[in-house]
Amino acid sequence: MKPRVSVQDSALRNGNFSLRINPVRSEDAGLYEAQVTHNTEVRSCQVELGVITVTLSPPSPVVENEPLLLSCNSSHRANLVETRWFHNGRLVPTSGTFCSSHGALSILRPAMSDAGSWRCQLRYSDNEIISATYNLRILGFDGPPNPVVYAAAGSAAD
Repeated sequence: MKPRVSVQDSALRNGNFSLRINPVRSEDAGLYEAQVTHNTEVRSCQVELGVITVTLSPPSPVVENEPLLLSCNSSHRANLVETRWFHNGRLVPTSGTFCSSHGALSILRPAMSDAGSWRCQLRYSDNEIISATYNLRILGFDGPPNPVVYAAAGSAAD
């Protein structure tokens, strides 16, 4: 896993044996064990790392009015019960333009207003709730629906 993994050598003397993984990948999910030996004493602990991913199809950036699919997947082993989507902190009603199905959200005609922070929230049969965020960028025209620009003769117009 090198060079994505590090241990803070300076923290070891204070009893901090933390492992840092940056960036985390889907395949990093699983059980990790730390084992420390000091004199004749052996200490160990186990930590399970769960990973959640949000993917975009087609890949970013998305073009305005072209359909897209945001998918949310987790390494959690229980059955998925509910998926909720939030756009800029607000719950998205899944009807009309937005269709949600088993961890995925389809946006049939994305507009510039759909750009920003999207968060999926997965709830499992064991009541575990896991969420992740994706920052969606959309290429398009961000202006009035029927743009008309007036400029004086002899001046510049943008």
